[in-house]
Amino acid sequence: MMKRQPNLCRDQRGVATIELALFAPILAMMTIGVVDMANAYGRKLAIEQAAQRAIEKVMQTTGVKSVADTIVDEVADQANIAEADKASKIAVTYSLECDDDDPQTSTDADVFDTFECGTGTVKEARYIEVEINDVYEPMFPLHFGAYDSDKGGYPVRATAGMRTK
Repeated sequence: MMKRQPNLCRDQRGVATIELALFAPILAMMTIGVVDMANAYGRKLAIEQAAQRAIEKVMQTTGVKSVADTIVDEVADQANIAEADKASKIAVTYSLECDDDDPQTSTDADVFDTFECGTGTVKEARYIEVEINDVYEPMFPLHFGAYDSDKGGYPVRATAGMRTK
């Protein structure tokens, strides 16, 4: 008796294994990307919260430190920014808005205190703003569009402000 040859066109055994072998690398790359994006977003949320907490701390300044120093120290503590990087990553800006002029801004509180609105000004508003510029370093060596190779990661920025007067 002669053995019958299997019809390979109709044979479905092992198809799922082959499909998985083809798509597993793609799924792994997508998972790695999602994990890195989630971590980057978590870092952004952390520095946004640090900026908000630091601005809230303005009202609790004791006078031992300046407002800007208190904000910078609070941001560095909350966002886990190293002491050496505080000056380059955290900026405190003061601004004065008058109803008749463009806003006047300064990063120096002493200069800011000398700002005045012109005579006849009806509205005057003083603001303080903190900006944090950080870099998220990805866990995996896969890089996407916004990767900055000079800085070694993705730029992450947060800003918070409050009206002081």
